[in-house]
Amino acid sequence: MKSKKNLLEQLKSLPHFSKDSLYQLGKQLGLADATVDTYISRFLKHKEILQLKKGLYISADFFSKNRGNISYSFYLANIIRTPSYVSSWSALQFYNLTTEAIHGITSVTPKVTRNYKTKAGNFTYQSIKGDLFSGFSLVHGAGEFDFFIASPAKALFDLLYFKTRQLRGVRSKDIKTLVEELRIDIEEMDKKERAKFNTMIRKYLNDE
Repeated sequence: MKSKKNLLEQLKSLPHFSKDSLYQLGKQLGLADATVDTYISRFLKHKEILQLKKGLYISADFFSKNRGNISYSFYLANIIRTPSYVSSWSALQFYNLTTEAIHGITSVTPKVTRNYKTKAGNFTYQSIKGDLFSGFSLVHGAGEFDFFIASPAKALFDLLYFKTRQLRGVRSKDIKTLVEELRIDIEEMDKKERAKFNTMIRKYLNDE
């Protein structure tokens, strides 16, 4: 039982961990993989760890301490499905460009679309073509955790892209109306970002 407690204590300092990393920790404590599997089941049953997806976990203690930290939530969004970046409504809210209530975190990935409903929140991943998997960067200093997020311009582009089924049938002159209908405060967006957004839209629509 002491080894079980020691294992759990080590997990409390980790922002996330995989089953493989648990096996490695177990080996340091002299535990067989089968024993670690048993401990994982018990930890989950007693809600001492939370499962993000198969083979990926966080400790309930670490999550409780960082529950209100948006940088941690975005960090987890990046980890659950890689590669990906936070975008659309979630990013626009982060930049204070919308007052819409956002439930869950929306990300973009070149992989297939997936949704993960977890005790740590709901994470949605929208699939985008490889050549459009761009316009994001790694943010430092916005909290304790670093995360990949779309620029304001790309976040708005992605939102329209998915809302209109890849901008099918949309013309450049329709964009302003679409943005207004979505209640995006584009006037609050930096002028350079607005210019980038307009360039993205024109380039994409001309390519269609």
